[in-house]
Amino acid sequence: MKSAAARGAIVIARRGAAAVRVCIRNSLRSRLRAARHAAAILAALAAPFGAHAADLQAVNQASRAASVASAVGAGTAVPSLGFGALLQSVLGLAVVLAVVFGCAWLARRLGLQPAHRNALVKTVGGASLGGKERVAVVEVGDTWLVLGAAPGNVRLLHTMPAGALPDAGAVTPGALPGTFGQRFRDALKGEVGKRFGRPDGGAK
Repeated sequence: MKSAAARGAIVIARRGAAAVRVCIRNSLRSRLRAARHAAAILAALAAPFGAHAADLQAVNQASRAASVASAVGAGTAVPSLGFGALLQSVLGLAVVLAVVFGCAWLARRLGLQPAHRNALVKTVGGASLGGKERVAVVEVGDTWLVLGAAPGNVRLLHTMPAGALPDAGAVTPGALPGTFGQRFRDALKGEVGKRFGRPDGGAK
């Protein structure tokens, strides 16, 4: 009987020890999980501080490099360009200008400029009378207009049918005396007189 009781006590003791081992194992596993979770949380919390420390280290290295560079280049304010760089810039500019002028010449040569067909106003001809005075014949519809132009002033001098040129010797009724240049100069003097209040056109 004693041996059966001893055996029962041993079985109970073994089962108790196994239960204690299982409890200890479970406790260790739960503590290990808790430690892992705590380590992950600490790593997540420490990451911004690590990045901030890395940023500070990069800023410190950059400031050291800048101070070294400023100490080395303190005597030179502007880097000097060599002759090769200057020659390359001038040649590049010359090539660009040559291409622009070449395209303009080619467009004029091939007639790629916009044509003014069906234009309401066409310039028939013109002549310069002095430094800034000019006369122009302009065709509007079936009429030619002879216009006198001076700085700030354009005046109608004569009208005639398109394509009709008067004979040099024929005097048309109502024609003004003198040549066109004289009439134009008289008209300009009259305009100057009106503007500046001198009846003789500014002549002294």
